[in-house]
Amino acid sequence: MINRPSQKIKTLGELAKLADYSLVDTLNCDPDATENGVDHAPRQVFSGHYVPVNPTPIENPEYISHSKIFFSELGLSDSMAQMDDFMQLFSGDISHVPKPMRTVGWASGYALSIFGTEYTQQCPFQTGNGYGDGRAVSVLETVINGQRWEMQLKGGGRTPYCRGADGRAVLRSSIREFLAQEHMHALGVPTSRSLSLYVSKTQRVNRPWYSEGSHSKDPDMLASESVAISTRVAPSFIRVGQLELFSRRARKNEHPKAMEELEMIVLHLIDREYTNNIDKTLNTADKVVMLAREFRERLTSLVANWIRVGYCQGNFNSDNCAAGGFTIDYGPFGFCDEFSPQFQPWSSGGLHFSFLNQPVAAQRNFQMFCKALQPLLTSHQDQLQQLDEILNSFSKVMQIQMKKMWTEKLGLETFDAVLFTELQTLMTQTPVDYTLFFRELSTVPDDIAPLKKSFYRHSTSQELDQRWSEWLIKWRLLINSSTNTQEQVSKQMKLVNPKYSLREWFVVPAYQQAAQREYSLVRKLQEVMTQPYAEQTSDVEEKYYQLKPPELFDVGGTSYYSCSS
Repeated sequence: MINRPSQKIKTLGELAKLADYSLVDTLNCDPDATENGVDHAPRQVFSGHYVPVNPTPIENPEYISHSKIFFSELGLSDSMAQMDDFMQLFSGDISHVPKPMRTVGWASGYALSIFGTEYTQQCPFQTGNGYGDGRAVSVLETVINGQRWEMQLKGGGRTPYCRGADGRAVLRSSIREFLAQEHMHALGVPTSRSLSLYVSKTQRVNRPWYSEGSHSKDPDMLASESVAISTRVAPSFIRVGQLELFSRRARKNEHPKAMEELEMIVLHLIDREYTNNIDKTLNTADKVVMLAREFRERLTSLVANWIRVGYCQGNFNSDNCAAGGFTIDYGPFGFCDEFSPQFQPWSSGGLHFSFLNQPVAAQRNFQMFCKALQPLLTSHQDQLQQLDEILNSFSKVMQIQMKKMWTEKLGLETFDAVLFTELQTLMTQTPVDYTLFFRELSTVPDDIAPLKKSFYRHSTSQELDQRWSEWLIKWRLLINSSTNTQEQVSKQMKLVNPKYSLREWFVVPAYQQAAQREYSLVRKLQEVMTQPYAEQTSDVEEKYYQLKPPELFDVGGTSYYSCSS
């Protein structure tokens, strides 16, 4: 149950009273930083946990939407989203915020690992000291009803980590992230949250993108797009890559405070994300072991949930892996239409980050997480051994989570490996729509006719139909041997198999319409996708519960896309 504040917060001044800046008040500032936050050119950052930086406001901001669900949880009045001072703050102008809010934001550095391999060459200095929050600027930390939240502007302008880019997010990618966070939360998948979305009426930037109907894998044109700022919110934005950065510096003894700063960021992570799981009285070494164990549980559960709802992260580097164990950085993500174990929405992504390889990708990130913690345990052999054991057991724990997830998705009481393998083969060979198939199966049909609503072929062979019928008979025998009635099984299955998913071909018309300053489709999609398990109106079902049209397959910007900007 969500505990909501007893009294509504109706003004920015009232919200300001809840400000509490734990990160900047307890961690180290970059000693080379400016106090006033005027620090927008690419440069190396050698030490410190954050850089004070002012966001760059977008010109002439216009309201698109806000999360009514999240506003309610926070106790914020909906009217605040369109108040001038609130819009000003969350479109990047923090120069006149009410006290005790602060007029300087902050950005953080992190390291990069791709599938368990450390990289530095993406940094313009070839050192790894220029990689981090290039266009994400945190502007507020609050404690509301006992829960700490950090509020971060995505597209808030240049920071020292911008690597020469403009620090902006365009309307298209901002709408995608705003809707995805809303949808994932409604699906019951841990995620950063959407607060608000504003667009500039006048300011535009050029971005590589796809021409209408393009089948090119890479963008084939330069598009002029409106800039926007979405505000995302989480208990913290500490990433696995952030711990890696401080660990690398400690391993190499890059500066006198390197080991101390690693310990500080790890303990800060525990305070921010694991305070209810880890005993404050433990020594650091024992806390580190507990942290690894708790993160392993969260990360394995998260990835199993991704697969449950048909989500693929696309670019699951360590810097896109939140150390709190939730989904972050909605760039080249996608939801399955046609089921494929190798589904990968990112045109530049490999099979290592594909749909059913996400458990392995998670294991590689966890490996880097544990490696980052090791310097803190060099003089604690018992704890170091425990850390190794936790790491070595990751695949086993991941497998348990996956079997549990598939069991629930199929409405069974125990996992049946043979039945599942047969199903996966049939789903691939037919092929089926991932969301529609499991939702239709949730009705516990007597024959395969309802399942055929999810088939992408207009007609299937008699032999394939026979195999489906035989599979269904085996599955129904297991359902009928359950301690629950068919009605109870169906009800439970519909709680884990959503009816609606945020398919890219729904989002494209919404952001195309929004480019003309018409936002009704964005808001409608937000309304539908925040009720993904519900049986909604017949109009909604007709529009959003259907197979992907054949003409949209293999279309750039719809079936796949370059890293979202």
